[in-house]
Amino acid sequence: MKRTIPSGLSVLALVIAAPGHAAAPIDTSRPMTLVVPFAAGSATDQLARALGQSITESTGQTVLVTNKPGASAMIGAQDVARAAPDGYTVLITTNTTHAANEHLYKQLPYDPVKDYEPITALGQGGQILVVNTQSPVKSVGELIALAKEQPGKLSFGSGSSSSRIAGELFKQMAGVDILHVPYKSNPPALTDLVGNQISMMITDSATGLPQIQGGRVRALGVTSKTRSVLVPEVPTIDEAGVPGYEMGYWFAAYAPKGTPQPVVTYLHDTFVAATKAKAAQSFYSQTGTTPFTNSPKELAEFQAAESAKWGKIIQEAGIQPE
Repeated sequence: MKRTIPSGLSVLALVIAAPGHAAAPIDTSRPMTLVVPFAAGSATDQLARALGQSITESTGQTVLVTNKPGASAMIGAQDVARAAPDGYTVLITTNTTHAANEHLYKQLPYDPVKDYEPITALGQGGQILVVNTQSPVKSVGELIALAKEQPGKLSFGSGSSSSRIAGELFKQMAGVDILHVPYKSNPPALTDLVGNQISMMITDSATGLPQIQGGRVRALGVTSKTRSVLVPEVPTIDEAGVPGYEMGYWFAAYAPKGTPQPVVTYLHDTFVAATKAKAAQSFYSQTGTTPFTNSPKELAEFQAAESAKWGKIIQEAGIQPE
């Protein structure tokens, strides 16, 4: 016997969903919006679009990706914090909004814990130190030597907290004075690097690799403990002259606080399934990102630990909250 769903209860509508789900506690005929607090073309944007494609293919639900960059990703994060907690708006973000910003700014327009329902982590990755191809610098050692010869004259761009703190940590551990230039996201920072407007930057692999492979920037080192399989000829910054250096980033999905638990569970299962689908797997393999998912409770615990870790790094780097 066919069940009818009363009008006005779209949030609780029972709609056939992804494989492995008997029904969805949201109306999958309504679009889902994934808010990315970084610019189009950024690693987070690429991942969100891959996940959106996978979700559409498995559930039939239209998934829209909206980029809201600016203010160290605070604009997009605030937008989702204020969204209706109905399962149709999800924040696809990184440690920038949910681990680092609270230590970089005295006041945030959102609370990274109280304003969200954790859904799942989505992946982890490393970064790459790059310079303009016209730069005389060919190695990390040469970069450090040049920076020491010209204190305060070189500059590094960053479009995320991961990128900024990676640069600040490099300055601290290498003992150099390099001017920080902030950007709304990593792609425009890379554009200025290609245009020789800044001296260097440490960017996520997803954004940096196409520029490296296209010969527009030169890679000097990777921030991970081991070399990247995608650019095996590039040494780690640790082995290239800054012993002990390591810095990475992670992606995760969050819903607005107050989203019903059945909806959170559905979103968790849907996003975890999406990470295993072809589109997302292609993103992971092409960008050197490691797939990483967990339960909402585990994400909350992971976020708390990461916040403490990033807070320590920021404090030791001598960065004063703005």
